[in-house]
Formats: sequence, structure tokens, C-alpha cells
Amino acid sequence: MMRFFLILLASFTLTTAAYAGLFDDEEARKAISDISAKLNALTSKVDSQLVLKADKTALLEQLNQFDSVRQEIATVRGQVEVLANSVDENSRRQKEFYVDLDNRLRKLEPQKVVVDGKETQIDQNEQKSYDTAIVVFQSGDYSGAANALNSFVQMYPRSIYLANAQYSLGIAYYAQKDYKSAIVTFGSLIKAYPESPKAPDAMLNIASCYSEQKDKPQAKKTLLALRAQYPDSVAAKTAADRLAALK
Repeated sequence: MMRFFLILLASFTLTTAAYAGLFDDEEARKAISDISAKLNALTSKVDSQLVLKADKTALLEQLNQFDSVRQEIATVRGQVEVLANSVDENSRRQKEFYVDLDNRLRKLEPQKVVVDGKETQIDQNEQKSYDTAIVVFQSGDYSGAANALNSFVQMYPRSIYLANAQYSLGIAYYAQKDYKSAIVTFGSLIKAYPESPKAPDAMLNIASCYSEQKDKPQAKKTLLALRAQYPDSVAAKTAADRLAALK
């Protein structure tokens, strides 16, 4: 386009010189004026075309930049979504972690229990050990229960469950017809916990062990001691019936 403009300008110069030779001053000036007007119009047209082309180029560049920015925004938006999902996932995992940690800590904390009217705090491991032994006992596996209860008694000699554990252990021995072990276990319970609600029944069970061994004198002696030591207990009334049967 610029080359075209230069050619046109050269042509204009030559044409002007030629007109100056053919016409007089007035006509030459008029011709020059006409040609100048045409040249100005043509120049304006060329400039407009150049400006329009420049505008289109700028617009195209802007569109390209807009597409580039839009792609960058899409990329950033995708990264933001990924980060947001990651934050949500981390938040969920962190919440689950703290809930699990709280549950674990709660399991480690001592809990309050009431046994035979007495309230105390007990270690979770102690509670679990006792509960496990009782579950075995209640299942009818008296051999397994004896082992589990023995382990509990040895591991927790001061447990609030000790009297109940010894009573269940005595029953487990009795069920296996191990009367000697049963008598020793029930006797330990009565000696260590004479005020326990299990004590009268333990003494009654000792009498039953002697009866199973055909030792009526010891059975009678135990029943009399039961009535004397725990006269108001249900076991004492049962002892009275048995004494009548032994006569």
C-alpha cells in the first residue's frame, strides 16, 4: 500500500510539471488544485483503509488475548476446583480423625460404674476383661470361664467386680464338679467381702459342695453358720429347709 502511495506521488509530480508547460498560470493552478483534491481524497481513503486494517489487526490481537485469558481463567478455575475438593477432603478426614481420636481417648478414660450399690471409677481394660469373662461364663463354657475369671482375679485383685468374679468362678468350678476349688473360691469371697450380697449365696453353695461330696456334717455346719451370720437373707431361709431335710 505504501509503495502504491509513493508511485502515485511521483506521478503527481510529473503530471504537475507537464501541466505547467501546457497551460498558463491560471489554468495550471486550477489543474493543480483539482489534482491535489483528488490526491487528498485518495490519501484519505488509503489512510482510512490503513486505519481500518490496523483496527482489525488490533481487534484480532485483542480477541487472541481474550481467548488466551479465557483459557487461563478456565485453567485457574479448574485448579481452584481441585484445591477446593482437596480442602473439603482434608477437612472431612481431619474431622474423622478427631472423632476417632476422641473416641479412643474416651475408651482410655476411666468410667463410673455402680456395683452392689457402690460407685467407683474403673479402667476400660478392667471393664473389658470382666465383661469378656462373664460373656464366656454365660455361654455355658465353664472351663473357659474359669480360665478367664481366674485371669481377671489375678490381674485385678482390688477390682470392685472381684466379689462377683469370685462368685462366678466358684459356680464355674461347681458346674465342672471341681468341688474343692469351688469351696476355696467361695470361702475367699466370704472372708474378703463378708458384706457382699453374694456372701450368703456363696456360703449356701459351700454347703452344696459338701453335700455333693457326701460330707453331711460339714454341710450341716455350713448351713447353721449361714443362718447365724446372715439370718435375714433369702439364702438363710433356704438353709433352714435344707437343715430340715438333713435330719
